[in-house]
Amino acid sequence: MEEAIKKADVLIEALPYIRQFKDKVIVIKYGGSILGEEKIRRGVLEDIVFMHFMGLRPVLVHGGGPNISDRIRSSGRKSDFIDGMRVTDEETLVVVEEELKKLNDIIVREIAELGAEATGLNGKDKNLIQTEKKKAKVDLGMVGHVTGVNAQGIYDELTADRIPVVLPMGRGPDKKTYNVNADEAAASIASGLKAEKLVLLTNVKGIMRNADDPNSFISHLTKELADGMIADKVIQTGMIPKVKACISALEKGVKKTHMVDACIPHALLLEIFTDKGIGTEIVL
Repeated sequence: MEEAIKKADVLIEALPYIRQFKDKVIVIKYGGSILGEEKIRRGVLEDIVFMHFMGLRPVLVHGGGPNISDRIRSSGRKSDFIDGMRVTDEETLVVVEEELKKLNDIIVREIAELGAEATGLNGKDKNLIQTEKKKAKVDLGMVGHVTGVNAQGIYDELTADRIPVVLPMGRGPDKKTYNVNADEAAASIASGLKAEKLVLLTNVKGIMRNADDPNSFISHLTKELADGMIADKVIQTGMIPKVKACISALEKGVKKTHMVDACIPHALLLEIFTDKGIGTEIVL
């Protein structure tokens, strides 16, 4: 009986958030090594399906970097990265799209197995993710910078009670296909949809003042403090584009952004439906 009461208490704690976020769009970015781990992926998708049935409108944007790197390595080639972006020639672009499509199909199928309907969307189709060639000090090849999003194409899926699952590729005015950073794609989609939240799932707890000190975890961060931590090199390497994606989304109308450790069971639900949350929230 005591255990049942505890479960009821958890549901009651979630009630105000279920009411507050009903019909609101929540964009979730999921990628990296955690996407390839079946147990973690299953838990994340369970959370997304739960949100869907609770009346929220989740949109999932996924990457697939490790799968792409493994495929390129197995062919005897190597992946080159500049400032966290994969240098993408035409041969690499084919591999990127094939691997992302495989992952997209897996996610859509597993969501269906959990009882919800999902639609896989390729960002290059139907003008979904509009891009132009990314300008950089070194030519990155077929890497795109997002210039716009066809929000209606995603809304159509949401209003049909389906969960959109978006792979991050785009098409430019030159009609060419471009590889797009998944964090940037998710931030742009969240902005285009005027989402209530953007959640970036990672394999770390969140933002730390000192990466070696677990007690230095920061649960709440403003744009101003985040900019300062980047300038002071407290936030470094792969965390920088994630934080910048959050800031960009906030500046374009997203109400709140979060960075959450997907390795924690049901991390999404704990972040969205509980009083304290478990990750780092970034606000203006």
